[in-house]
Amino acid sequence: MSNVRQLISPHHPSWEWQTNAACRGTDTSTFYHPENERGPSRVRREQAAKRVCSGCPVVANCLRWALETREPYGVWGGLSVDEREQMLASRTA
Repeated sequence: MSNVRQLISPHHPSWEWQTNAACRGTDTSTFYHPENERGPSRVRREQAAKRVCSGCPVVANCLRWALETREPYGVWGGLSVDEREQMLASRTA
């Protein structure tokens, strides 16, 4: 029996940028906090996720998608949920 590992392709052409994402194939737990994670643990995890984002060739596409869809979870485009909410709030102020 062969052990084949295949990444899922984007379901919609406008998501094609995801195939070039630096996070593609990485452990998603870096980008999404466990329930009740707070304080230094959350800060460290988010910083690790943001390091991946900092070298990503599609970080702008990722952030745009997260803002347009109001993604409620995780680090997307180098920003946490709270940071994205602040950015959206400042746009409407």
